[in-house]
Order: sequence, then C-alpha cells, then structure tokens
Amino acid sequence: MATSGIDTKRAKLEGNEHIVTHNGTHHADEALAVHLLRKLPQYAQAKLTRTRDQSIIDSATIVVDVGAQYDAARHRYDHHQRGFEETFDADHKIKLSSAGLVWKHFGKEIVGAHLQLPVEDKRVALLHKKLYDDFVEAIDGIDNGIPLFPASAGQPAYSSKTDLSARVGYLNPAWNETLPSDPEEREADSMRRFERASALAGGEFFDRLDFSFRSWLPARDIIEKALKTRKEGPSADSQGRLLIFDDFASWKSHIFDLEKDLNIPENEKVLYVIYPDESGKWRIQCVPESPDSFVSRKPLPEPWRGIRDAELSKLIGIEGCVFVHQSGFIGGNATREGALKMAHAALASNV
Repeated sequence: MATSGIDTKRAKLEGNEHIVTHNGTHHADEALAVHLLRKLPQYAQAKLTRTRDQSIIDSATIVVDVGAQYDAARHRYDHHQRGFEETFDADHKIKLSSAGLVWKHFGKEIVGAHLQLPVEDKRVALLHKKLYDDFVEAIDGIDNGIPLFPASAGQPAYSSKTDLSARVGYLNPAWNETLPSDPEEREADSMRRFERASALAGGEFFDRLDFSFRSWLPARDIIEKALKTRKEGPSADSQGRLLIFDDFASWKSHIFDLEKDLNIPENEKVLYVIYPDESGKWRIQCVPESPDSFVSRKPLPEPWRGIRDAELSKLIGIEGCVFVHQSGFIGGNATREGALKMAHAALASNV
C-alpha cells in the first residue's frame, strides 16, 4: 500500500507534525479540515499523507476522516464508526463530520490566530458559533447524508449542484478520465487534486470568517444597544415592540439570538423595525417568526396591503405613505415621523 506523497519542499519539514487523512475520492469535510489545521502554527508546516494504511494512521500526529476513532486527547477525528453521535454542542442536532470535529476542538484557536485576537475575547466565541452555523454545519450534514428537509416533505423543489460540497467533489477525476498509469504519478495527481479542493474549501471559509468579523460582529453591537434602549425616547413603544435605526444595520441575523440572550419576554419582543432606505425614505419591516421564515410575527394590517401613495395615506390617515407590500411584511413612508406613525397604528390594529 503506497501513501500519497507531497512535494520535496514540504517533505523537508521542521518538526514532526504529521496530518493523515484518507486517500481516494476526496470530500469537502476532510478538505476543509486539513486547511483549518494548517492555519494553526503547530500544523502550518505539517506533513500531509493520504492513506488507509493503519500503521501509518497509528503513527500520525493527527488524523481526520479516517481510522474509525474519535479521541480528541489523541487527536483522532473520524466520524464513520458505529456509535458516533457527536454534535457541535447540546443545541445542535447535526452529527459532525471531520470538518465539524476539527472546528469544534480547534475553532476558537483558529479564529484567534487568524484575527490576532486572544482566545478569551468574547468575539472569538461568537465567531466560533457563527462560522459553524453558517458554514461548517452544512458540510457536516451533507457528508453524513442528513437531508435538508424531513422525509415527510417528499421530493425537494429543486436540486442544488453548486454548493461547496458539490464543487469540491467535481475536483475528483471524472469516471471516464484517463489517469496516469504510473502509481507514483497517479498518487501525485491525486494529491494535487486534493490540495486544490482544500484550498477551495479553506479559501471560502476564511472569506466568510473575515466578512463575519468586519460586518456581522459590528452589526451585533448596534442591534444589542438598540434592543437595550428600545423603550426610551418619545417615539418608543412602552413594551419595546419597535426597533428604530437612524442608520441601517443588518438586524435580522442578530435579533433572535439577542432576544434570547437578553431574556426578552414574549410580549416585549420586537414586531417592527424602522430604518432609512437607500433613497432617503423610511421603511417599516416586520420581524419574521424565525430567521428563515416568511411568516411575520405581526404583519402590517390587511387593509393596507397592496395599496400605494396617496390612496394609502388617505386610507390610514397618515401623510407620506409610499406603499405596503401585498404580503404585509414591509411598508414605506417618505419620512421618519410617518413611518413611526404607521408602526404605532399597526401595533394598535387587530386586522
């Protein structure tokens, strides 16, 4: 049994760290797992071997996606063995793949190293969970064959062949592709393909991490402050059901977690968010029941829906109305004052 080699430069390493994963067809989970490990100083120059030879697996410093063992103390991170049921934490139900296992055990260290933050920084913990939810969990689910929708839902409405797992898979040889006949050349070709897959998965992952650090985290601070002060001021709702931004901030990805973190009772949860749009007019947007739901906690009143401009202003007795969407999830007014009046009228409405 031959192991997959790596180039001469990588073979001449400082230190003895040795990453092992399986050879043959590669998948997104171990491609990402290897890239993540290489972001850590201790594995940045580690030798990589792709093999199923148990003696080589046993001698490795760290093993991912092969070996039929999960033992974090010995750095064995496989998920294929019978009885494996590890999840990211008690709040997550998707069984981990090798990517999820590496992220669970090394993720905070990776975030800290990449962003040059101490691991104890609260932002590191937030990003650790954020990147699992937004990126790694889908890879875990796909690799473990867990359907995105319940079996009772029947066939999906469409088939996606463009997700990361699929694109990593396309870097494997095609069934009718001619491969080198020489075993060493074939092995080298397989390693080159894996390195491309690992770079693809890792590049997208760290793009997402950088975006979350630059954009998602700052928005969270703004939303948290707004939630804590939402009952203050002359325009506020006494129960805190309105959230008002004088400058737009991306609120939908934060509001649900923050309501939970701040222990906001059900009758004081935000129903409407008021903010300026890119044209200088103002929007009133309903908060959905969940982040991915199209059902609003309290849609704008039914008689307003699908009505526009002067007709809408006349109907509800508020100047400057621009529109209300026919589904009732969003509306607009020319002014901040008008949008606030629409929001208060909607709170008082029973239709």
